[in-house]
Amino acid sequence: MTREPRDAPQFYLTAPSVCPYLPDRQERKVFTHLIGGRAVALNDQLTLSGFRRSQTIAYRPACEHCRACVSVRVKVDEFRPSRNFRRVLEHNADLVGTVGRAEPTSEQYSLFRRYLDTRHGEGGMADMTVLDYSMMIEDSHVETRLVEYRSIAGGAHSRGGQPLLAACLTDLLADGLSMVYSFYAPDQPQRSLGTYMILDHIERARRLGLPHVYLGYWVEGSQKMSYKSRFLPQERLGMNGWERAE
Repeated sequence: MTREPRDAPQFYLTAPSVCPYLPDRQERKVFTHLIGGRAVALNDQLTLSGFRRSQTIAYRPACEHCRACVSVRVKVDEFRPSRNFRRVLEHNADLVGTVGRAEPTSEQYSLFRRYLDTRHGEGGMADMTVLDYSMMIEDSHVETRLVEYRSIAGGAHSRGGQPLLAACLTDLLADGLSMVYSFYAPDQPQRSLGTYMILDHIERARRLGLPHVYLGYWVEGSQKMSYKSRFLPQERLGMNGWERAE
């Protein structure tokens, strides 16, 4: 009789809930726990299979009649910024990104709340308290860092000497960087800070010799996810594995 190892991951299925991306649809997710000594290797393996991490949970969509959520990763070595992307880099030439431990601060939460209230006031994270935010940042058993972005032209009144404009919770994987969650100042749309953070992570992965930046799920037909398709070349996870998209 075949027996599973005692530390083999156990997978569970959520109940149906309203889809946050497409109207008139429901979503279900399959998930497992990322805890203990195997968490790092398991996170690497599951990310390759299209899972995402949220705290100590790895999950992926498991909808019965829909396959719209597609895992996306940028091909770092082949990526070349377009003219529009180069303009974004120029607009943010005054920003410095500092990599630190995944530790929550009141400054981060203040920016996080402004971002949610402005951009995602009706979303599932809208009611997150400071305790919820702290758990999102520090509850991890894998290699996680927080990248904080500050303007060198700002005032010296915060922990890093300049005001916090953006931040990204990032996992370091064996084959890339996974952008778990990012947020930014909503009152500076001219900077395109969300785009800038992706461009910055692509460059960080390049310097680290890592081939991929994982962007999470791209959903065709969802306006809020459409930006991910602009970072080409990329690979999308389909029925036949990771398939190239130009």
